Amino acid sequence: MSTPRDRFRERLAARPILADGGMGTLMFSRGIPQRACLDELVVSRPELVAAAHREYLEAGAELIETLTFGANRHRLAAYGLADQALRLNRRAAQLAREARDVSARDVLVGGSIGPLGAPTRELASHDVPAVRAAFREQIDGLLEGGVDVLVLETFFDLEQALVALDEARRASDLPIIAEMTFGEELTALDGTTPEAAARALAAAGADVVGVNCSVGPVACVDAVGRMTAATTTEVARSVMPNAGLPQRIDGRFVYAAGPEYFGGIVEQMRAAGATVVGGCCGTTPAHIAAMRLALDAPGGHLARPLAPDAAPAAQVPRTPRWVAIESLDAAAGDSPTPTRLAQGLAEGRYVVSVEIDPPRSIRIERTIGAARLLQSAGVDVVNVSDSAMARVRMGAFAVAFGIQHDLDLECMVHLTTRDRNLMALESELLGAHALGVRNIIALTGDPPRIGDYPTGTGVWDVDSIGLIEIIARLNRGEDQAGSPIGQRAGFTIACGLDPTAEDRSAEWDRLERKLAAGADVVMTQPLFSLDQVETMLTEARARFGARGFPVPVLLGVLPLQSSRHAEFLHNEVPGITIPEATRAALRDAGDQAAEVGLAEATQLLAAVDDEVAGTYLMPSFGRYEQAAELVRRIRSSRRGAASVSAAAPAH
Repeated sequence: MSTPRDRFRERLAARPILADGGMGTLMFSRGIPQRACLDELVVSRPELVAAAHREYLEAGAELIETLTFGANRHRLAAYGLADQALRLNRRAAQLAREARDVSARDVLVGGSIGPLGAPTRELASHDVPAVRAAFREQIDGLLEGGVDVLVLETFFDLEQALVALDEARRASDLPIIAEMTFGEELTALDGTTPEAAARALAAAGADVVGVNCSVGPVACVDAVGRMTAATTTEVARSVMPNAGLPQRIDGRFVYAAGPEYFGGIVEQMRAAGATVVGGCCGTTPAHIAAMRLALDAPGGHLARPLAPDAAPAAQVPRTPRWVAIESLDAAAGDSPTPTRLAQGLAEGRYVVSVEIDPPRSIRIERTIGAARLLQSAGVDVVNVSDSAMARVRMGAFAVAFGIQHDLDLECMVHLTTRDRNLMALESELLGAHALGVRNIIALTGDPPRIGDYPTGTGVWDVDSIGLIEIIARLNRGEDQAGSPIGQRAGFTIACGLDPTAEDRSAEWDRLERKLAAGADVVMTQPLFSLDQVETMLTEARARFGARGFPVPVLLGVLPLQSSRHAEFLHNEVPGITIPEATRAALRDAGDQAAEVGLAEATQLLAAVDDEVAGTYLMPSFGRYEQAAELVRRIRSSRRGAASVSAAAPAH
């Protein structure tokens, strides 16, 4: 059975790993005072820390480090936080993991461990219980938080680094990256050379030995090259340099080496033997993005080497691939592909949708068969109802996924707020999006007392308007609490309208709120006469201007089966009003009522063809054959109309 160390080595053998850049300097650049305790920000400013992690992930980092470089009890004591070391390390690891989860990328979380600080009388000897206890406390916190790798970094004293490494190896079997920092003469403060450091750290059990911080990329590349020459190929190397030396300008530290330069020097890092590359102080998500582009170039490097004094490589664009979380909406390539429904509506195609009821059993074959029948007739999308009339049926999302899995046919799911609290609604939507179900009609839902469980209770944390707002926020890349979800979702949001509602003013007021909340499509309750449609269109023009509805409308149509069917719907089903003239025509038709129902539906749709974007058909009692026949008639009549139009002479 492979261990975490085995899997890490296999990953390194397959391709280089790109780590993130500076965290502390990034915090300073965002308004954190220079003398603040950075390690405490994971508790006091978690949103700021999480945003930085996410930006590095967006830039292409595959290893993000926790904000815990100084989170040991000796450094924390200066801020009165010595007893918080375990808690701060655990929370920092959790924050980084949450950012990784949001990104949905296969990245590693590295627990950052720095030296204990300036030597004191208590720490005069490195291998004393207090030193070991301080490192072990930090390591335990990181392990409790769930890190994947331990990163010992910026050590200037080899003996202290070896104590930390020994405690890390005793505590876990996770892979360990151990990095020293060297001055311009390529020696550490204690006089250790890169070669000596590499040999000692490798012998002590480090999986990766390397260099970080120091005086800039060139010196770090030289140092890691010497480490490579001094160690066997069984131990990997890493390099994570500062962005050069900083200058203080207007009270801020400004680092010299820009993103283009970092991208250009990636090849030299790789040539020196580094398989883990990244940045340290002064580097930003822009630097990491430039390195990502360089690593992803053909051959894993740029086309030609970049000398230390050469101009920045032209191949690396000045505009980095990363985006700040605040500007997520503007990110190129961030938008998911629109659904077929959205594409069809945008292109002006006449959309035909048919509603399907989920089964009242654990068998889905007949439902998929009905969808296949409708697909062959020419529907664009099938609507999957959500326990309509509060009758218990198979979950709509499961049915939609089953149909889309078996057929090349897109679904729209009716999602009601009746049965789910806010958390469950968002969870359902995230899962649906991941499975490719991205057309949603937001509904409040029928009360449970009218259905199978009269003693049941509804939830209704939000109504349909609130649900539209939730989905619209997901489309902006955040949940209802404002937390990011990794990238923008791509839901097409539909809403309902009952043009014949008893309180029509309230119904239209709600429609305005639904559209303001972010609805993309309006789907009406079934209408049965031209007068009903004209009344609806007149109200739309009065509300929204001469052009009527500001978004596409799918006109609801329910093909009637018989006079009895019509009377039942008119008198017993909420939201359906059938004119007396229509009901009389069905009474007069006798046993030909079903054909009259089809003919009237076809004629109504033809009469309002130019006023709506398509139709939403609602078959009754599972009569999908009749719905398929209506779809065929719609398609045939539209083809005929197109042929006549094409054949008409020009005037």
